[in-house]
Order: sequence, then C-alpha cells, then structure tokens
Amino acid sequence: MKNIKHYIAIATCLIILVAAACKKNDGYNKTPISGDTTKPGVVTNVKVDNFNGGAYITYNLPNSENILYVLAQYNIREGVKRETKSSYYTDTVTVNGFAASADYDVTLYTVSRANVMSDPVTVKVHPETPVYQLIRPSINVNADFGGVNVQALNPLKKEIGIIITAFDATTNSMEVQDQFFTKADTINYSIRGYSTDPRQFGVYVTDQWGNISDTLKREISPLYEELLNKSLFSAFNLPSDTPIGYGWQLPNLWNGTENGDGWHTLPGEKPPFVCTFDVGRVYKLSRFVMWERFGEWAYGHGNPRDFSLWGTKVANPKDAKLPISAPEGAVVGDWINLGNFHFPDPPSGSPPGSTTASDEAFVRAGVNFNVPFDAPTVRFIRLAVNRSWSGGDIAHVMELSLYGNPQ
Repeated sequence: MKNIKHYIAIATCLIILVAAACKKNDGYNKTPISGDTTKPGVVTNVKVDNFNGGAYITYNLPNSENILYVLAQYNIREGVKRETKSSYYTDTVTVNGFAASADYDVTLYTVSRANVMSDPVTVKVHPETPVYQLIRPSINVNADFGGVNVQALNPLKKEIGIIITAFDATTNSMEVQDQFFTKADTINYSIRGYSTDPRQFGVYVTDQWGNISDTLKREISPLYEELLNKSLFSAFNLPSDTPIGYGWQLPNLWNGTENGDGWHTLPGEKPPFVCTFDVGRVYKLSRFVMWERFGEWAYGHGNPRDFSLWGTKVANPKDAKLPISAPEGAVVGDWINLGNFHFPDPPSGSPPGSTTASDEAFVRAGVNFNVPFDAPTVRFIRLAVNRSWSGGDIAHVMELSLYGNPQ
C-alpha cells in the first residue's frame, strides 16, 4: 500500500511538472485574458535613438497591469507597411528596415489583454543610412576566370545580399544570375561559367526587408579558364612529403573518382601533411574543387579543415619543409604559398561530429576555392593540410580538380 501511494505521489508530481512546462511564457503578459474592455492609456515620455536603417523607441507605459504589449506601425518605403510588437515587460520597441535615411512616422499603441488598442501616439524617426546603401559605393566588379569577381565592404557585418545580373540574349534583358547572402565584413565573391565574349554584368545590394540599391553595370569579358587535364598529372614525391598509408596512392587524388580511394597519410605524423605533384604544364590557376571523404568521415577524421596550396614553375624544384602556417605569398625555397584556405563549416550549423544529411550532401558535391588572382603561374603543386577536422595525426582527400589558364 505504501508503494502504491509512493507511485501515485510521483505520478502527481510528474503531471504538475508537465503542465508547468506546457505553460511557456513567450514574453507577453497575456494570461489570464482580461474581460476588461476599457481603452488603455497611451505611452508617454517617448524618446528616439536612430541607427542604420532603424530606430530604438523608448517610452513609459501607463500604470496598468492590463497592458499586453506595445504595437508600432510604420511604412519602411512607399506602399510597404510593417509592425513590431514589444512586450509589457520592456520599455523599448525596435523599428527596422527603412529604405532611406529620411523622416518616417511611427504610430505607437498600447494593447490590453482584452485586445483593446489605445489612442495612437505618433513619433518621427530619422534612421541613419541603411546598411545596403552603405555597402553599395564600395562595390567593385572585375573580370575573373570564367566570369566576374565582386568585392565590397560590409563594416557593420549585417546580413545583406549581393545580387549579380547579366545580359541574356534569349530574353534580351538583364537577368539574375546569382544571389549571395553574407554577414562577412569583406565580400569577395565570383560567379563562373561564361565564355570570354564581352557581356553586360550588373550588381546590386539587397537586405532582408526587400530594399534594393541602384545597380552597378559594367561590360566585362571574362578571362579564359579550363579544367586542367588530369591525364598529364604525375606524382612528384619529395623527402618531406608525408608517407602515404593503407595501400592508397597519390594518383588517386586525380583519378576522377570521389567515392573510392584517395590520398591518405599514415598515422603518427605531425602537420602539415603534405603531398606534391606535377600538373604537366605551366598554368595561372584560377580555382580548384576539393572532395573530402564523406559518409561517416564527413567533417571528421582526416578531412582537411585548414590547408594551404603551394606551387612553383621551377623546372626541377627542390625539397623544402613547409611550415604549418605562412602568409599568402610566402616563399620557402623554390615554393610559394598560393593561398590559405578553410573548408567551410557545416552548412547546418551543427558542430563537427553531429553531421546532418545536408552537411554530407555539401561534402559530396565538392567545394570550390578561389586561388588569389595575383598568385604566380605554377607547374608543380604541394597540398599542405595544416589541421584536420579531428585535429588528429592523419589527413585524407578523395579528389582534387584544378582550373586555370595555360601559359
């Protein structure tokens, strides 16, 4: 009998806990719903603090526990209305997304728990220059291998979109070719897949509220690039290269298969994990695509996280022990650092080791990396993995495809 009473007590506690958990407080004072339909008082002592594209509006609430929230209604541009709610528990409402640095009216209401609105209080805000407009003057677009390169500055690190358009002979108009969204402070982005024929390109900036800048237009002739002929590649083993293990061979790195054997170092070595090969002729490299090992190894094991590409066009380059890290353009013996790269973090935002299906699909598709435009021409390549996703003592890559302009 005592046991039965004990179990009943535990069950009762669990029911109470579950019921309490279900009563989630989302920040609004709306429980219980009031039957008081009296019109609430208005906010007072309203103050405005403008920022880029928006404003913080602070106020004093009327002395009433029947208030649910404060509602702000406003237009961010002609014909586009927005409204923002702020909980009873705060004294500030944020209005955002304005298209220009200009005067805008914002109408404030207090709303009761019976959903009764107060009389309006209108306040004028004058946002500072919106972020999308701040970025637009910094945009620069130039010819790149197989397309164009767009550079811009986003010093406030706000989410914006770079929209690239190009003339389409089929529609006889400018059509959107690519949309790139980022919070990065420095934007350096390329689109490819075009012939070397001159073409009209355009670039504009947008934000999450649908505001768009004017378009920068330029006629550009993309630079020629081609996929390097892998049949000309050959291993160029140097004494400081990391030993290869498990029966894998360096030529697996360019055998055209992403789902088989690749380049895999022996365990027990220290970074950088290095391999060296000859691409058969001198090229001005434009980019490369890397396929890391996927499946259970995605974002783990010996897959490169941070790595460098070194190169030279010296006819018979000598061995040199590469450092774990070096600035772009650094010279070590016959070898020049062509660039330092970071394999993108999991697109899902999940931590490494908790890879999702979308993360694995991203790895399977291969990842494109741009070689800095001012990198020198090369014939011999050294891949140096400075850090793997596991941080361990091995490195592996399934396939590498390089693009460039033959010299």
